[in-house]
Amino acid sequence: MTSQTRSALVVGGGIAGPVVAMALQKAGVEATVYEAYPSPADSVGGGLSIAANGLNALDVIGVGDVVRRVGTPMRGTVMQNWAGKVLAEFSPPAHLPPAQFAWRGDLYRALSDEATRRGIRTVYGKRLVAATDTGDQVDVSFADDTRASADVLVGADGIRSTVRSLIDPGAPRPEYAGLLGFAAPVADTGLPPTRGRLHLSYGKHASCGYLVYADGAGGWFVNLPHREPMTVAQARAVPAQEWLRVLREAFRDDRSPAPELLRSSDPADLLITGPLETMPTVPTWSRGRMVLVGDAVHAASPSSGQGASIAVESAVQLGRCLRDLPYGEAFAAYERLRRERVERIINAAIRTNRNKASPVARMARDLLMPIAMKVAMRMVKPEKMAWQFEYRIDWDEPVVTPAGSAHA
Repeated sequence: MTSQTRSALVVGGGIAGPVVAMALQKAGVEATVYEAYPSPADSVGGGLSIAANGLNALDVIGVGDVVRRVGTPMRGTVMQNWAGKVLAEFSPPAHLPPAQFAWRGDLYRALSDEATRRGIRTVYGKRLVAATDTGDQVDVSFADDTRASADVLVGADGIRSTVRSLIDPGAPRPEYAGLLGFAAPVADTGLPPTRGRLHLSYGKHASCGYLVYADGAGGWFVNLPHREPMTVAQARAVPAQEWLRVLREAFRDDRSPAPELLRSSDPADLLITGPLETMPTVPTWSRGRMVLVGDAVHAASPSSGQGASIAVESAVQLGRCLRDLPYGEAFAAYERLRRERVERIINAAIRTNRNKASPVARMARDLLMPIAMKVAMRMVKPEKMAWQFEYRIDWDEPVVTPAGSAHA
């Protein structure tokens, strides 16, 4: 059985949007991206990593090198406590390529430019308000009273997805993780290079991750426990200088590099990324001609290090499914391929966030992690620890509907 999908509306022009449009194009589906922002949002967000599995997925559609050009290789993680004592060290399997760290703005521009170069159109200032499945196509309406139609609608519109609410008005909403996010590049850290290893410093009152490059430049991010949830707009309404004062106070007694990094940071460079949130299990991934991808359906906290990577995996798998099957069967196959994996990654990140947000959990972690890691490294085979990173997509393998499926 072959697909009859020839056109797609992709709602959301962030990281997942251009990737899903390029994957659909490779599958023979003409996609147009509709973005709610009136202009490219290349100044939004902090830093993120693309793990080996995400790079593998991007390589399938010929975009991996685009990301490598704007990224910095990451070859491992060092975890330390407030006093600078190393709690644990992790390195990815040697046979896998290193993850790539990139500032979200740089990554956004690189992917958006590549999609444009491939002839994919992005239309800005298009905030989705309604969608109707006519049976033959899906018709959408935007806030500016314009309309568009296509064979399918793909919601890549993030954790507060409008498409998700159109598919299922009772869909769950994002849950606040008890943390606010901040980040900044630093031109001169005054610190020795971290040699491609991300250092995570779990302080007395907050946690900080940082990289220092060979020339002394670098960047950091902070997860600050904050009891009351704040929207991104509310957090950005607070002056950057005031947030830096709060962050410096949170790390005042720590003997890690975090205090020095914060002292070296210019308020003009502070990126206020807002609340860390996760999505509860989304029961309905698609309805009719509408389907969800990326954070709209499986938003993993930044603590997972996998949010962007599993989003691009899903984008590529959705392209394969729509290439080979009619849309109803394609959406069912896509969910079968993705749900178990992404929910396992999300649940692991939820546990990490609890450790960051709770003072008692932070103390227990500092005491027990060195012992636990020694035991784990003796008992757990390396190949079992690498399940997140070794995921690969075989684009050439046909996607089929299982015998006995309700869609068959």
